[in-house]
Amino acid sequence: MWEYDKVIFTREFSRNIVTKLLVERAEHGGWELDRVRITADGTRRVILRRKIIRQRLTV
Repeated sequence: MWEYDKVIFTREFSRNIVTKLLVERAEHGGWELDRVRITADGTRRVILRRKIIRQRLTV
């Protein structure tokens, strides 16, 4: 199972800043890039995903 997170960056953010922010989330939060959509007005809609790790109850 996957957990998803949607992040939206306006066109004021440069490509380098967006890359740095996404790398930081990947390194510290375990997120990976699922999808990027750039709209006509320059907004970036990014969908990140990470694996849900379920712990089993040990008795």
